[in-house]
Amino acid sequence: MKIIRTVQEMKAEIRKLKKQEGSLGFVPTMGALHEGHTSLFQRSAEENDWTAASIFVNPLQFGPGEDLASYPRSEAEDMEAAEKHGVDLLFLPSVQEMYPRPMTTVIHVKKGAGVLCGKSRPGHFDGVATVVHKLLQIIPADRAYFGRKDIQQTAVLMNMIDDYHLDTKLVICDTVREASGLAKSSRNLYLSSTEKQEAAQIYESLKLAEMLWEKGKQPDEITEVVKQYITEHTSGRIDYVQALPFPSLDPLDTASKMWVIACAVYFNKARLIDNITVKAGTLHKPAGEQEKSHV
Repeated sequence: MKIIRTVQEMKAEIRKLKKQEGSLGFVPTMGALHEGHTSLFQRSAEENDWTAASIFVNPLQFGPGEDLASYPRSEAEDMEAAEKHGVDLLFLPSVQEMYPRPMTTVIHVKKGAGVLCGKSRPGHFDGVATVVHKLLQIIPADRAYFGRKDIQQTAVLMNMIDDYHLDTKLVICDTVREASGLAKSSRNLYLSSTEKQEAAQIYESLKLAEMLWEKGKQPDEITEVVKQYITEHTSGRIDYVQALPFPSLDPLDTASKMWVIACAVYFNKARLIDNITVKAGTLHKPAGEQEKSHV
């Protein structure tokens, strides 16, 4: 595995690869790697001739009072994990390297950012979209791999890739979970042992939601049941529980074939997110359509 810390050197390495026949996969991360990340590395290595990964804690996607300074960093361990799981090129830029001067242009996400996590984190997905767009200019991969756990992020980036006609295909990979069902996350490190046991109930609430969805219950009814379940089974504070068409995340979208049921829950030192995706059915309609049906 080759470790690269500058944009110019990374671009030079990519140019060398592009002269050869073969495909390039890319996994952007913020480090503090766990099994969720390494599963993305492995998936890329299986599907491509070369795999590049990046580790960069992007300041643009952190708002005031968020955990930028305390976000876990473990470069030595991360390098070892990346090499072990099939990464050929590891990009480790500094903030100064990625942002040598204040940005004069940024991507503003107009749709899909005002719901779910974006509702309580204004500007977050502008920062995500901007840094991923920058990374895809540096590493124009054939495929980029993202985990399903960050479902709003994948939706925003899918739409960005379509908007800008980028050649990279976004591949969504299944959420990696602990034996309890808790989704793997760097922020799980902040949970107490009791909170970690409770947090496993988040996934249980989503499995209940999936069962209700298959029975034809309406989105609003399902989200209320999920809220009640989380409240009764954890000490966490609910940020949101929402059901939305995917990938538009537009409550009035009637064309999407998939929906996402997603939630975020605050514990003492961590905010955890999780979701499931379900197939749209004839009984499941956006709120606006439900209102029209009664006219």
